[in-house]
Amino acid sequence: MSTDLLRYDRMVEAALRRVVRDALREVQEHGLPGEHHFFISFRTQYPGVRMPEFLRAKYPDEITIVLQYQFYGLDVNDERVEVTLSFNGSHERLVVPMAAITTFADPSVNFALQFQPPDEEEGEDVVDEAVEEEPAPAEGEDEDAPKQGGTVVALDAFRKK
Repeated sequence: MSTDLLRYDRMVEAALRRVVRDALREVQEHGLPGEHHFFISFRTQYPGVRMPEFLRAKYPDEITIVLQYQFYGLDVNDERVEVTLSFNGSHERLVVPMAAITTFADPSVNFALQFQPPDEEEGEDVVDEAVEEEPAPAEGEDEDAPKQGGTVVALDAFRKK
């Protein structure tokens, strides 16, 4: 069995994180087009995350923010995303390293990327999974009924064992 000297897992992760960065940069420069909007989940304890302490207390592990109607001062670079959002009527600045992001979704086009947190890989670098989210069944809806929607694309087969 050959050793993966090229580390395709790292290449895939970097490419998928560039998709997130490029989408956010597009919005930074031109605003959100049409019905596009983003759900971004990130690890609140990740090094470099800056957020108000009241939010960190309420969401000690992970938080999901929405960039849709009221966000200000979006600033994106290769390492981080900065944005001001309103929480309880108060504007708060968030700084999120790209590596802290665990999910990025644009429900308007049924697109999502999910990233594995680094600590779940026992010190190994992270491999991303591209996932199209399926909503939870509504109350009274048959969970076994066929579901409409996209296909889940898992990149597990490319992980270094």
